[in-house]
Amino acid sequence: MSLYYNKISEDDVEPGAAAPLTRVRRHPERAVYDRETIHSILDEGLVGHVGLVLEGQPYVMPMLYARVDDSLYLHGSPKSRLLSAVAQGPPICVTVTLLDGLVLARSAFHHSLNYRSVVVVGRGRVVCDLKEKQIALRALVEHVMSGRSDQARRPSEPELKVTEVVGLDLGQASAKARTGPPVDNRSDYSLPVWAGELPLSLVPGEPIPDSRCQAAEPPSLRTYRRGRA
Repeated sequence: MSLYYNKISEDDVEPGAAAPLTRVRRHPERAVYDRETIHSILDEGLVGHVGLVLEGQPYVMPMLYARVDDSLYLHGSPKSRLLSAVAQGPPICVTVTLLDGLVLARSAFHHSLNYRSVVVVGRGRVVCDLKEKQIALRALVEHVMSGRSDQARRPSEPELKVTEVVGLDLGQASAKARTGPPVDNRSDYSLPVWAGELPLSLVPGEPIPDSRCQAAEPPSLRTYRRGRA
């Protein structure tokens, strides 16, 4: 599963630039740059991997995220070394990948995965405006489960103070996807080896209530699906 191979310098990171900095060079026919596709992949994913260089050491950390229009939001403790570094505005990269299936070929060389992925590059900004911060935190809860914000208690003032929210513009983003069966060498199609696709998906299990929970089960638990309602 080859993804993105594009050299990015600090001078290249210009918000709103016409050409995506994440231009796909390996298998460019799999690239997608339209906003609708990029948004749909981000909305279906649950975990993003945030990469940056901190004191000369590269780090890639998994984080919950949420999208509001053309902004991506991350959150955490102000004491988090990673989030504090992101908030200072260095170049960062956020990736989200959805695994759709295994691609089993007749040869080991041509085995692959079917997937949809998004890469975003840019510089984070601290969200200081209280209204935007509340919108971002609500979006994070809604991203986990649509409608959950109306069921749970909203963040208190002390909780807002100990939560850092960082926004990232989606102006520099691209998507890449692979679908379909394996592509074998012509000479291998006659081999007596099973080849094809094995679809994979996340399936919700049976809800497990907290032992101290007295509330009725919300209907949304039984109708949960990834992505926006």
